[in-house]
Amino acid sequence: MGLKTILSAIAFLAILFDFQTLAQTHYETDAVTGATSSISEEELEKASDRLPDSDCGSSGKSGSKDRKGFFNRLTIGGYGEAVATYNMYSDNVHRYLNSSQNYDGSNKGHGRFDLPHVVIMLGYDFGKGWNLGMEIEFEHGGTEAAVEKEAEEGGEFEKEIERGGEVALEQFWIQKTFFPQLNIKAGHIIVPVGLTNSYHLPTQFFTVYRPEGENTIIPCTWHQTGLSIWGTAGKWRYEAMILPGLNSAFFNNSGWVHDGSASPYEFSPGNTLAGAFRVDNYSVKGLRMGLSGYAGNSFNNDIEKTTSERYAGVKGTVVIGAFDFEYNDHNFIARGSVDYGYLSDAAYITRSNQNSISGSNSPYPHTPVGQAAIAAGGEVGYDFFSLSPKLREQKFYVFGRYEYYNSYIPYQGATEYLWTEKQRIAVGINYMPIKEIVIKAEYSYRHIEGGYNPEPSLSLGVAFSGMFRH
Repeated sequence: MGLKTILSAIAFLAILFDFQTLAQTHYETDAVTGATSSISEEELEKASDRLPDSDCGSSGKSGSKDRKGFFNRLTIGGYGEAVATYNMYSDNVHRYLNSSQNYDGSNKGHGRFDLPHVVIMLGYDFGKGWNLGMEIEFEHGGTEAAVEKEAEEGGEFEKEIERGGEVALEQFWIQKTFFPQLNIKAGHIIVPVGLTNSYHLPTQFFTVYRPEGENTIIPCTWHQTGLSIWGTAGKWRYEAMILPGLNSAFFNNSGWVHDGSASPYEFSPGNTLAGAFRVDNYSVKGLRMGLSGYAGNSFNNDIEKTTSERYAGVKGTVVIGAFDFEYNDHNFIARGSVDYGYLSDAAYITRSNQNSISGSNSPYPHTPVGQAAIAAGGEVGYDFFSLSPKLREQKFYVFGRYEYYNSYIPYQGATEYLWTEKQRIAVGINYMPIKEIVIKAEYSYRHIEGGYNPEPSLSLGVAFSGMFRH
């Protein structure tokens, strides 16, 4: 047995031993709110402060490398969701073409099993205030491809996609901490606009899937390569970010600017820059209030540019403003958010998108774009296990949620689509046997304006969110 093999075996055993901490998830008390919570994006940002024998802290002073080994500098966490849903309505792709047509006759419902998000989070403290954070996400189970020899094709080899989904590096950044009030982060970062982007872990919302309205009109989870400055001072936390602008070629009527941050290329076009910010306040015990926003131009932020004189001066400026809050005290949790967005030059962008010629394999949607979109929603849950002294170590929330959203508020003279305006009511339960695990059940009813068929559904889900070690 060679030396390299022996060293590899020792390294494997060390990793195996270290992963015995997987079942001992650690919970921290937030220095600002005084409340305990599961892992969030801020956990990775502050990983160096939370290592058991860390002495680098927020001052940026590095400890002795002899006292801090590799595993004491490493933070590992993650979250994941598994869902089963029965939708009691037709999944016909043409069901919104005409409200007078009833598509329920031959297809009254359909079931779905899904893995919406499974995420591995890694953080590393280099010392002297330098930290690394990254997040690898598998959406809907990831993708699977295989090469098969087909007897029906004369024994030819064929490459097939066997599972649809996505695998994405959702975060990768390097951070320098100077002091609590000033941290600089560069890389691929979560854009802190709206409630869901900042608090998207499955233990941070009651519904089985992420809140529907906000997840429809803006990117969720919104992650872009850029530069961020953030810090805390007293009862306040702030963050400001510079990032590439959204791409208006991917705007559409069913999701407004939701797809504008995506790129089908090996890079994201950056012909325009944008800015985002977020400010949170924790002055009231148990209450967090947040204000966030985004502004940037979107037109011609692509590898294909429109040079026609008719589009001279068109910028496609996107402005988004959002307010959100969470109250967590007295065994109640209440959350809510309001998002409103405006798009300038929506008529020109609609014309450009519909007239662009890119071939049959074009990734562009070619649909009208509204000049505005809105999403508002709230949920309230009460922990009934808090009424019993024997059950207080567990939690059992009964919740209700309401939301209204419209992904297409047309500009003057534009085609109207009533099906983009929706209301949704959901009621259900969240059972948490331990803080890291939640079992969810939910009934929801989606009402669509314009006389379209309603869309009720039943969903069951199990999820986890926690730190494996830090």
